[in-house]
Amino acid sequence: MEGQQLQQVLNPQRLKSLKEWMQKSSITLIQVNGQRKYGGPPPGWQGPPPGPGCEVFISQIPRDVYEDRLIPLFQSVGTIYEFRLMMNFSGQNRGFAYAKYADPFTASTAIMTLNQYPLQEGVCLTVRRSTEKRQLRLGDLPTNVNQAEMQAAVQMLSDGVEDVLLKLAGPKGREVVALVNYSSHYAASMAKKVLVQGFKKQYGISITVRWTSFSKSKCVEKTGQDDCFTPPGLKPLTKPSLNPPPLRPQLSHHDIPASPPLLPFFRAVGGPPAPPRDEMMAQALMNRDTVSQLQMMCEANRLGAPQYEFHYNYTGPDGFFYFSYRVLIPGLPLPLYGAVQILPGTSAGAMKGEVYRAAAEQVIQTMCKVSNLRAF
Repeated sequence: MEGQQLQQVLNPQRLKSLKEWMQKSSITLIQVNGQRKYGGPPPGWQGPPPGPGCEVFISQIPRDVYEDRLIPLFQSVGTIYEFRLMMNFSGQNRGFAYAKYADPFTASTAIMTLNQYPLQEGVCLTVRRSTEKRQLRLGDLPTNVNQAEMQAAVQMLSDGVEDVLLKLAGPKGREVVALVNYSSHYAASMAKKVLVQGFKKQYGISITVRWTSFSKSKCVEKTGQDDCFTPPGLKPLTKPSLNPPPLRPQLSHHDIPASPPLLPFFRAVGGPPAPPRDEMMAQALMNRDTVSQLQMMCEANRLGAPQYEFHYNYTGPDGFFYFSYRVLIPGLPLPLYGAVQILPGTSAGAMKGEVYRAAAEQVIQTMCKVSNLRAF
């Protein structure tokens, strides 16, 4: 009877298709802790793992749909670094998955292209940016624990630990909590499953573990002690000093004059005086797109290479894709922000190039307004 019920839950034809696809494509899927994973990294991947903003969250997946349909669909947008399908013990999926791409732009393209994609009759996928929580809050810690102890402990019990930060919490500021930052959401998720039992088993203490709502937080103060954390028990140490650091004033756009003069502009950002105008005009004869023009402007004025960040906002009723951007030029005191709109392109690469060019054009115009720089 149970076998018949399980067969009703699972679609034999879909399972057969998954198996045939895996054999044909030589895809390897690894199931661990309620999820089945491809890649992370995939075969042939070169370079570091993707950073924040590269992962999308996929929901409204029919329970009998598997990677043989999902991975090719999401790979049609761009190279997938990692794909995770959430599974239950019956062999069904749990209705949602995560796809991580090489860069945030490709992730944005996946959202634009595949959100509300009609996977089958009556079923449309929902695709949005993943929150990618990477920080856990460990509470109910001994008051005499220090920074080095906690970092050694969590690194022994979990993978992907980047740093451990101590702070005071609670109504009277007497509780010591640890904020543990991980290299990925997956690493943090796996740690969340094991840390409570790990601390209880290894050190005989009961702690609480939960997500925090932000990715990074400064520790109140490092203790500067180098004691090792040696199981099975915490060593009695002097209670660390946890005084908050002095706040540093942050610059805002209100602090920047609307139109600074030429020489002070260059000197304010630590660069040399502006180059002779005839030298700039000679370079301006070169036919360059706006990205190259901005690169040349920055090089000629020793401001450093521009660094671009983009975020997809929405698709307008006119069919345009709307993006916000942040361009960091090392020699300028603050990043430059703005928004651009483009029409859909033939590929993710073509649209990416168009967004870069539109942002570079706006940045050039802004820089020319606040100085006598000219576009190249």
